[in-house]
Amino acid sequence: MEYRIEHDTMGEVNVPADKYWGAQTQRSLENFPIGTEKMPADLIRAFAHLKAACAAANCALGKLDRERAEIIQTVCREILEGSLRGHFPLAVWQTGSGTQSNMNCNEVIANRGNELAGKALLHPNDHVNMSQSSNDTFPTALHIAAATAVRKRLFPALEGLTACLRRLEEENRDVVKTGRTHLQDAVPITFGQEISGWRSMVEHSRAMIEASLDGLYELALGGTAVGTGLNAPPGFAEAAAAEVAERTGLPFRTAPNKFHALSSKDAVAFSHGALKALAGDLMKLANDVRWLASGPRDGLGEIFLPENEPGSSIMPGKVNPTQCEALTMVAVQVMGNDAGVGFAASQGNFELNVYMPVLAYNYLQSVRLLSDGVESFTKRCLSGIRANREKMAENLDRSLMTVTALTPIVGYENGAKIAKLALRENISLKEAALRLGLFAPEEFDRAFHPEEMI
Repeated sequence: MEYRIEHDTMGEVNVPADKYWGAQTQRSLENFPIGTEKMPADLIRAFAHLKAACAAANCALGKLDRERAEIIQTVCREILEGSLRGHFPLAVWQTGSGTQSNMNCNEVIANRGNELAGKALLHPNDHVNMSQSSNDTFPTALHIAAATAVRKRLFPALEGLTACLRRLEEENRDVVKTGRTHLQDAVPITFGQEISGWRSMVEHSRAMIEASLDGLYELALGGTAVGTGLNAPPGFAEAAAAEVAERTGLPFRTAPNKFHALSSKDAVAFSHGALKALAGDLMKLANDVRWLASGPRDGLGEIFLPENEPGSSIMPGKVNPTQCEALTMVAVQVMGNDAGVGFAASQGNFELNVYMPVLAYNYLQSVRLLSDGVESFTKRCLSGIRANREKMAENLDRSLMTVTALTPIVGYENGAKIAKLALRENISLKEAALRLGLFAPEEFDRAFHPEEMI
């Protein structure tokens, strides 16, 4: 491999000749050979939006000349297009402020910009990092990446899931089945009503995530090192936030208190809590689906699932609810990520939180997994489920809890006697009621209509 010499305040460093990063990025590569997790691509794109916005704001405020501002923005467009992805190699497990990732962006933009300009036009600190600090850029990039991923990746996936549930709800609105509580038989419900509960919880989870984004729209940019805004000109914070909003199409704004914005990560923890709530709802939905599909002969067997692949390497003909299993594993990972987010957010010491890379990694992984998991589950499982109407009718007919329809006539205690006799003797509720002398046959038929209990 060929190398070139780069330098920083600590001296000279050998850098691969075909890479745009500089000395500080190279030092980070050598000093943090930890794990395989790299800074998420969403975060790098957020940095590109941020650096372009800062260049525009500095230019508008007379701090940066137009030539340099335009070159910075040109390179940022290349980053957003993905053509420079191989130049951002750093591990998540680095300095807790994300300083080296900020410098990675600064160095790539400066070196690529100088190549485009054909001269030494940009310095990574003096020009690309002008009016900024890693301490305010990293939390800003985190907020940009998080809010953008939710709105542009997760919400479309949830809308597809909700539309599928709404269709299934309408298709099954008249299909009466046994309701269940405590995993035991309960009074009747329509399958459409059951699905409506699934739909509503997804809609509520989406609304909670939407509400949580407001805190993420506040940007730390302009606080520089400790929140005072040292070396940033008046108006920079507002101008840079407005530029970010225009470039992303999202309502980002400058944080009113930069000391809070640098040291606290409560907005990320709050928003990830809403992601965890969604994960809980998805766990419930996937579990309901696989319970209802259990069988095909020795389980509930009330719905049919699409058959996507063989389910066993030893049992021929077996088909398993694999999409449900994948989605529940996603939910487990998101819940684990939330524990990491919560602990990391609690570790803001004095003027800075130094757990930001892991916050970014966990949050963005959760959004990506939820988005992909929901899309796969909707497409490969939920959209193809069918009610086994015969099995639903059979289970409803055998249910003892339909006796609840009789309690207004004979009372709770007599209703319990009917149900217990029917269970003990393995007979119908009607036969039990007649044996106990509580109803004449025609009286029972007039009173007992499970389909009306919904």
